[in-house]
Amino acid sequence: MPVVLVALVSGALGGLGGAVLADRMEPGAASSTSAQDQSPGRADGPVRDDAAPSVAPAAPPAQADGTISGLSRAVLPSVALISIGEDGSLGLGSGFVVRRDGYLVTNHHVIEGAGEGDPILVELPGEDPLEAEVVGSDPAYDIAVLQVEREDLTPLAFADSDDVLVGQTVVAVGAPLGLDSTVTSGIVSAKDRPVVAGETQESTSYISAIQTDAAINPGNSGGPLLDLSGRVVGVNSAIAQVPQAAGFGGRSGSIGLGFAVPAEQADRTATQLIETGTSEYPVMGVLVDLTYTGDGARVRRQVAGEDAPVVAGGPADRAGVRPGDVILSVDGTTIRDSQHLIVVLRSYAVGDTVELELRTASGEDRTVSVTLVGSGD
Repeated sequence: MPVVLVALVSGALGGLGGAVLADRMEPGAASSTSAQDQSPGRADGPVRDDAAPSVAPAAPPAQADGTISGLSRAVLPSVALISIGEDGSLGLGSGFVVRRDGYLVTNHHVIEGAGEGDPILVELPGEDPLEAEVVGSDPAYDIAVLQVEREDLTPLAFADSDDVLVGQTVVAVGAPLGLDSTVTSGIVSAKDRPVVAGETQESTSYISAIQTDAAINPGNSGGPLLDLSGRVVGVNSAIAQVPQAAGFGGRSGSIGLGFAVPAEQADRTATQLIETGTSEYPVMGVLVDLTYTGDGARVRRQVAGEDAPVVAGGPADRAGVRPGDVILSVDGTTIRDSQHLIVVLRSYAVGDTVELELRTASGEDRTVSVTLVGSGD
C-alpha cells in the first residue's frame, strides 16, 4: 500500500525524493470519556515542555543512565499535556520544559487554534493544570514557546544536532490520544529529511527533519524526541499516513514514519522567541517557480505587474542570481525541487554563507556565494 503524506497541498507524494508533505496530526478535541474519543490528526496530544534553549543550557538529567527506564524516570516530570480551550475542546498537544522559570516548547500547530480569551493549560505529571501564555510562535519551523508562573521547573537540554546519528536509539515522550506520560522507542531512521507540512501558506513549515520509527501519534505533537542521555534531539511534529483505503480512512496512526524538528532549529527558534517574542528564518531574496518540473529549483521569470523575482539589492541579487536561473545545489546538496530548496535554506542560520551551483537561463553553469539574511530584513 503506498504512503500518502498530506497537509500542505492537495495530492499525494510520489515518493520520498523531494520534500515530504507530512500530516501534522490535527489536535483532537478533549472529552471526558476516554482516549479513544480523541480525533486523530496532527501529532498533538498531551506532552510536557521541558527543553532548555541555549539562553539557559541544562545538563542531561542525572537519572538518565543510558536505559529507557532510567531515561523515562528522569524526563517524565518535564513533559506536559497541553490543552487548548475549555476542557481541551480546541485540541490537545504536548510540550516540554526548557527553563526553570516557566518556559516550555511545543509546536506552533498545537496552539495556533487558540483564539483571544481561549485558555491554554499546561499539566505536568501529578500537578494541577497551569494557565499558560504564548510567548511567541513561528509557523516556519513549527515551534512555539509558552510560559507558566513557576520558578522551579526542571528543564530538558537540547542535544547537538551534529552528534545525532542514523541508527541510534531515540525515545519519544508525550500523550498520544490523550494517554499522558507515554514513552515509545525507536531509532533515527534518517536525517535531513525534507518535510513540508501545513494547511495554509501562512502556516506552512519547511523542515529538514529527523525521521524516526518510534511510534508517534496524534497527541505527541510538541513532545520531545530524546537520546538515551536525556537530551532533546528533536521536537515531534508530523507523521506519514496511510491513504484512504482498506478501511483505514487515511488515519491509521503511526506507521513508523515520524518526523521531528531538529534540536538546533528548535533551540535557535525558541531562544529567539524567548528573547524577543518573534523569530526569523534565513532567506536569500528570490521567488521560486513552484510549477517548474525540471531538475533543481528555478527562480521565477519576470512577469509584468508582479513582484520582482530577485529582490533588488538582496543577497541573491548581489551574488548575480537572475530571473530564470536554476539552482542545482546548495553547499553540495543536490536540490530536487523548489520546496526542497526552501527546506535546505531554512536549515541554515541567518548570516551563514552558502555556495550555490546555478544554471543560467542561457544554459551556462556557474557557482556563486550568497550570505543569507533574516526574513524580517
